[in-house]
Amino acid sequence: MEGLAPFLPLVGIALVFWLLIIRPQSRRNREMIAMQQSISVGDEVLLTSGIHGTVRGLDDDSFELEVAPGVALRVARGAVGRILPPDAPDTFDAPEEL
Repeated sequence: MEGLAPFLPLVGIALVFWLLIIRPQSRRNREMIAMQQSISVGDEVLLTSGIHGTVRGLDDDSFELEVAPGVALRVARGAVGRILPPDAPDTFDAPEEL
């Protein structure tokens, strides 16, 4: 038993590292993948690059995003940061004239 005693703190540190860092990150990754797979036509999405748009067509690993009337982009599902709620306020208000 004395031969293993010096390794117990190292094992404890590894366990704490796994519980505090690796486990929560893998949970967030699973949630992000599930969210990206649940995208459907008509959803308003925010890409990780900050681009807002509406989903107009879907493929297996990409989709068509309409960012302005008549302007569509082909985007990878992995680029989606979040799906916006349908009642999200319009953030594209024109600046006020002085």
